[in-house]
Amino acid sequence: MRSEAFESILLYLVGARTKRRTVHLTEARQLRALAHPLRLKLLGLLRTDGPATATTLAERVGQSVPLASYHLRQLAANGFVDEAGELARDARERWWRARHQITSWDVGEFLDSPERLAAGQALSAEVARRYAEVLQSWVAEMPTLPRDWIGMWELSDRRLELAPDELVKLRSALATVIERFVDRPRRDDTEPVIAVVELLPIPRPAS
Repeated sequence: MRSEAFESILLYLVGARTKRRTVHLTEARQLRALAHPLRLKLLGLLRTDGPATATTLAERVGQSVPLASYHLRQLAANGFVDEAGELARDARERWWRARHQITSWDVGEFLDSPERLAAGQALSAEVARRYAEVLQSWVAEMPTLPRDWIGMWELSDRRLELAPDELVKLRSALATVIERFVDRPRRDDTEPVIAVVELLPIPRPAS
């Protein structure tokens, strides 16, 4: 199973910090630039599959080359991608590569700026929509998985009682565990696995 929905999943680790190349967004302009479904897909493909031309990316996302080229230029203008000119075989060919592996932002840093707060919420909403889309596509295509993989998936939730400092520790611990499995050499028996972590504080209403 290799649906287009899974090929373009974006590699995000919101809030946490790792040793991998991370860009931390603080400007409304960058937040707004990334809060676009096609740009998220293009950036996700460059991060997961490496450098590519606008033509190749357009085919992968089912859009026209001019449209893909426009959004790649917008990503470049906001510091998310660079041209990879050394890969071009002639003057007409333009290659692109992702500048970072991970994007992070903290909406809590934007509370004093309505403009940045709105931009941060818009980007968070688009990423949440993207995650939901990927999950729905996976459930639909689950029966096509090899039998050995079908029983290995996990989709569950737990209600925890945590203080803010404990939530930070939990987030850090989960990130550490996941990072141990990142960038390992591929084996004959491995397949890509998407790990999406959701830790959502839900304060009780004030009495």
